[in-house]
Amino acid sequence: MKKRHIGTYLPEVILLLLCAVWLLYGISLKKGYHMDELLSFELANARFNPWIVPTQPQGRLAKFVENEIDGADAAETRTNLLETVRDVWERRGQSKLLTYKADVYDAPVWIDREQFYAYLTVDEKDAFNYLSVYFNVKDDNHPPLHFMLLHTVSSVFRGQISPLMGCGINLACVLGVMILLMWLARQFLTLFGQRERGRAVGLWTAGLYGFSCGAMSTTLLIRMYALVTFFCVALFAIHVRKLYAGRLQMSAVGADDFSRGNKRLIAVTVLGFWTQYFFLFYCILLAVWTVVYLWRNDRKREVGAYIRSMVIAALIGLIGFPFAIADVLSSGRGVEALASFRQGLAGYGERLTTFAGILAVRLGIAVLCIVGASLAAGMIGRLVKKQRVCYGTLLSLIGIPAVGYFLLAARMSPYMVDRYIMPIFPFCILFLTVSTCFVVRGRAVFVGVLVLTLLLQPAMTLRWENPYLYSDYPKQLRVSRMYDTYPCLCVSEGVGYYENLLEFMNYPKTLIVKTEELAAGSQEVGETAELIVLLKDEVDARAVDRVLEEQYGLHRQHIVFVGGVYGDRIMLYGRAEEE
Repeated sequence: MKKRHIGTYLPEVILLLLCAVWLLYGISLKKGYHMDELLSFELANARFNPWIVPTQPQGRLAKFVENEIDGADAAETRTNLLETVRDVWERRGQSKLLTYKADVYDAPVWIDREQFYAYLTVDEKDAFNYLSVYFNVKDDNHPPLHFMLLHTVSSVFRGQISPLMGCGINLACVLGVMILLMWLARQFLTLFGQRERGRAVGLWTAGLYGFSCGAMSTTLLIRMYALVTFFCVALFAIHVRKLYAGRLQMSAVGADDFSRGNKRLIAVTVLGFWTQYFFLFYCILLAVWTVVYLWRNDRKREVGAYIRSMVIAALIGLIGFPFAIADVLSSGRGVEALASFRQGLAGYGERLTTFAGILAVRLGIAVLCIVGASLAAGMIGRLVKKQRVCYGTLLSLIGIPAVGYFLLAARMSPYMVDRYIMPIFPFCILFLTVSTCFVVRGRAVFVGVLVLTLLLQPAMTLRWENPYLYSDYPKQLRVSRMYDTYPCLCVSEGVGYYENLLEFMNYPKTLIVKTEELAAGSQEVGETAELIVLLKDEVDARAVDRVLEEQYGLHRQHIVFVGGVYGDRIMLYGRAEEE
């Protein structure tokens, strides 16, 4: 095969660099975190401690590891670990590990800043501890791969937490998706008999995605959705390569068809499954389309090999993370998703409308209008002649799995937010661009649509108010630094306190309580002369004020902060001076 000089790919490299700078600019604007993003850091970095529980600051397994596994040196630690394995093997449910008890208190207790620091960051003691990540995530509703990657980054940048640490993983995934889109667009244009347009359409497709609101959101949300988007597009690219290897004149070993060389197919399927369970929506739909296509095109020999490869992938995925079964079938989030699915069409129209609106904004409404108008004009203006490739089949390969994913996600997503449909953003743009090439044959019209949409896409993203920036959060964070000698009383009715973990890293100690727990009496609060009180948005401020004054003799001195990105109220309380 003829080697190509790096200069051959200069336009592609320039586009990737421009999008990288663009997305890095977006990352630089991110100042705060969604509570799930901070939960990502905790699951990745807290040593055998998946949840921050006010009545149990140290988890059972974390206490066991600290007291029974950790030794004075590596040799002693290894000996303790082997002894624990032997004990579990011999005594099973009666082993020391499985009967070990955590310190659980009757009421919430103070958690100091060092403990919060340990929850979110990595030091030399717990760097590259993937076993901890694995055990943390088994109690969550997500598989472990993304958290392991985030832990790897945190292990390199020890003692730190910043948006770039999580968003950097997402940036790499988005750029990877762009590279795949360039390749996919060129292959589809070759199949359409428009090879000369392939490179331009590849750049167009990748640019529309990279500069879109959707790519920016995918980059800024520090969760697993950028990674699962990459694996969905990678899985699709593998299918395209194997389905049409002959027509695309690919002769690489293992790329001919599905009858052999399916290691990449298996690997990407397993990795996608270990990233996010919604990956299965796309994977299964694409697999069904593939089996039907192979069977109808008299490629029955490949059907068995393909199904066998997918079964192997499923077995590897479940053996590597068997907790997935409980996550899907019996966890709170899994039961909720299945219950939503069983509701059928009840409320489905509203959910479809909401998700369709999100999709339109993330893809670029102006871009959709321009491309839609050009497609309509092209369809009306001429009849497309029959070519050697069935256009409908090719477009259905892009569209059917993506549409099916959208319909399932709209029904089963716990919240109506963009993260659950991020994996189909690239497919929607690919479908738009290749459809335009299928219909619009005039060079002037095609170039006009290409240039106009590429100019409008970043302009629309600039005007869009991204929900993942939390630009005003530094104001609230500065309060915790100004009052870093005062203990903090955080009153929250749920788990909203996860939004404030960075602040808790500044206060010397924090007590997280519910209003009824505070009213029940707390010796720790009663012994405090002055403290910062942080009330979450859902808390009744008057009720808390009354309890602190009547029961603890603490009076509000002044309001420090109100509002912000989380709607919090921060006040300073102290005891009245005796006359």
